[in-house]
Amino acid sequence: MKQVAMVCAGLSLLAVAGTAQAIEGGMDVGKDYTHLRFGLGTDTPGFALSGDWLRSDHDGNVESLGLNYNVGVGSFMLSPGAKVMSTNPKDSKDGYAVAIGGGVTVPVTNMFNAYGEYYWSPDAFSAHIDNYQEASAGVSFRPISLVDVRVGYKYMALNGKDGRKDNVVADGPYVGASVHF
Repeated sequence: MKQVAMVCAGLSLLAVAGTAQAIEGGMDVGKDYTHLRFGLGTDTPGFALSGDWLRSDHDGNVESLGLNYNVGVGSFMLSPGAKVMSTNPKDSKDGYAVAIGGGVTVPVTNMFNAYGEYYWSPDAFSAHIDNYQEASAGVSFRPISLVDVRVGYKYMALNGKDGRKDNVVADGPYVGASVHF
């Protein structure tokens, strides 16, 4: 049933994000985790669809589909949104969560941007976890329009429910790159 719900949510998000033009795909690597991501319309105003898979060497993994609405405010890009995710902690039950949050991108120069994002899911929006938190911040360098190199810090935690262990899926610096089409 969980897979059916994730597929239905993903197809719904894809239908809403149909106006997205740009495609992005990338990978970030931290000391104990790997993060793969893709996106449609993540760099332009309007609806944006994103997908993530983050695997921890010690605490499980999390897959998500997200829908944001990018708003240009001066030179800033604000991206409020929501994510539907499947949680697979190593020492607890698999579950799901719906997180709300968003991000901001601030251009520093033509090639450098500072960015940050935060998502949170309370107990009422999740199953088998008390709450979910995700935060990241960093700097990106885009030497050409197709390539983006990132350096930052990521924190992702699944707080256990009913006495189950907390799982910190990511907590540390990362380097990454992405390609934009």
